[in-house]
Amino acid sequence: MKKLFTIKNVSIALTFTLLAMFFLWNNKFLPKLIVTDPVPDSYVVTETTVTEKPSTNLDTSIVTKTVVLAGGCFWSVERDLEKVPGVISVIVGYAGGTTDNPTYENHVKGGHREVVEVTYDANRVTYENLVESVTKHSDPTDARGSFYDRGFEYAPVVYYETRDEKRAAEEVLAKIEGMKIYPKPIVTLVVPRSKFWPAEEYHQDYAKKNPIQYNAYREASGRSAFIKKYWGGNEDIFFTKGAAMNTKPETKKVNWESYTKPADVELQKILTPLQYKVTQEDGTEPPYSNEYDTNKAEGIYVDIVSGEPLFSSKDKFDSGTGWPSFVKPITPEAVVYVEENVLFLPRTEVRSKYADSHLGHVFDDGPSERGGKRYCMNGAALRFIPKEDMGKEGYGKYVGFLL
Repeated sequence: MKKLFTIKNVSIALTFTLLAMFFLWNNKFLPKLIVTDPVPDSYVVTETTVTEKPSTNLDTSIVTKTVVLAGGCFWSVERDLEKVPGVISVIVGYAGGTTDNPTYENHVKGGHREVVEVTYDANRVTYENLVESVTKHSDPTDARGSFYDRGFEYAPVVYYETRDEKRAAEEVLAKIEGMKIYPKPIVTLVVPRSKFWPAEEYHQDYAKKNPIQYNAYREASGRSAFIKKYWGGNEDIFFTKGAAMNTKPETKKVNWESYTKPADVELQKILTPLQYKVTQEDGTEPPYSNEYDTNKAEGIYVDIVSGEPLFSSKDKFDSGTGWPSFVKPITPEAVVYVEENVLFLPRTEVRSKYADSHLGHVFDDGPSERGGKRYCMNGAALRFIPKEDMGKEGYGKYVGFLL
């Protein structure tokens, strides 16, 4: 990929000359500035650099961490990752090589790749989420480049600092591999983190500063079309867990028969993005992405919104489809059916009775010896109550449905 702009040395010299003249002229105001607006202690000024120290006044609700990731042209990786809730900043640069101070002109000769360094709030988004995001927004099956940018410097890489991060990255990639999204195997490398070198200023926030050139490049590269083809709009919905934005909200003990659905803005606060998309926008989660598909524990499944009982583990079976499947609801009146016609193909939607949540669909290809029905449910619409917790959660009278 050929970048479009070069910073001229003469421009740099002129800029610093003007800045020097400005500060010299304002020197007479320096005592006043020191009294009313002192330089923050969080910065140490040296002769050539400004280095930020850890601040003593940070918001204690924010846990700041960084990760280095690669997924092709760093303009695009930056653009996609900076949209993730919980990401604080994204810097494009180079890593993985053996030379110091690489530039765009020589980083390949030094063995460096185009990468980004992401600073994020670990209370809102996790390392796993970011690995998942960069994988979905790139081509993880191409070891020789990325779309029409060719060369090892554009190949997908996830960097780790600890054994836990290494294991987490490998688990995320294995999970996506198991979803069978791509026709070719995932070849993303998981390697130890090396020193990150920020790229030139004209590369930083390139998509924001040059939207016309960037959008033309991105569309021509095929990246957007590739993502849409394989993720169909679900690329920004996480299946990995661990951050506050991805955990299941605690359901209060409520009488679901008198449940009143809260305003939409409130639902968006208590549901994860995937839960909201499924239950409120009739969405469908990717297959093999929910833990309930393989859950074999005894208990009941309730509506994630209202808590109303929907299905029993007794009626659950492995359909091999990647979605939690049941032969029937916990009681006949527990769900509501809506007939649909999609491209002249009739099917039956299943919704919860009190919260009116979209749950999934029912089909006639279930186990014949158990009635022939397959209630194909979205795990994101459900919450599982283990048998041992049913009493304290207020579902004690439903234990009989497990027998």
